[in-house]
Amino acid sequence: MKRLAGIIARLIAKLILWFVGLSLVLVIAFKWIPVPITATMVMDENGATRDWESLDNIDPDLVAAVIGAEDSKFCEHSGFDTEAIEQAYKENAKGGKIRGASTISQQTAKNVFLWQGGGYFRKGLEAWFTFWIENVWGKRRIMEVYLNVAETGIGTYGATAGAERYFNNSAAQLSPSEAARMAAALPSPKKRAVTNPSGWLAGYGRNVERRIGVVQRDGLDACVYD
Repeated sequence: MKRLAGIIARLIAKLILWFVGLSLVLVIAFKWIPVPITATMVMDENGATRDWESLDNIDPDLVAAVIGAEDSKFCEHSGFDTEAIEQAYKENAKGGKIRGASTISQQTAKNVFLWQGGGYFRKGLEAWFTFWIENVWGKRRIMEVYLNVAETGIGTYGATAGAERYFNNSAAQLSPSEAARMAAALPSPKKRAVTNPSGWLAGYGRNVERRIGVVQRDGLDACVYD
């Protein structure tokens, strides 16, 4: 029995070391090379249209729009917005609609290294990868990767593919309105219309467009361009 326990313990230790080593190799590699594919793309029944683009060729209005819509403290936190997490925990404890508190860093870690869906195990892995990309990649690279792997429509991934799909334009030449509509749709790109939005979504898009000016005026995107 003790021998079996020892064998199992050694096997678990080897698996942990293998995981740590492989994960760090991937984090370091993706600091420099484009992410070729993600689990979400592989599992997408609609296929995956994507075009990798340098952040230098992505309109700053889109950067400001996603910060304003998704994570206004992106340049302040180290990967986790503790205030948002605490607030989400309190609201979720009351019941009703579940509220998330994922930062852009956490979403990037999930999109690149993991899979969609919840669960404490996946959230734990997400925290692990979030810590490392914050410390190895830095904010600029995190934003660049996020805007290249985020799902921007049905079977569409990244800012460039999204801009071409919706506006027949490159991601380098988005108007504030176009950038805002893309950012507004990011949480649910399969359900939220980017072109000709109506009702609540149209109002939310206008709100995000106003936030672009606030983000740029207050330097909430400064870490991306330092």
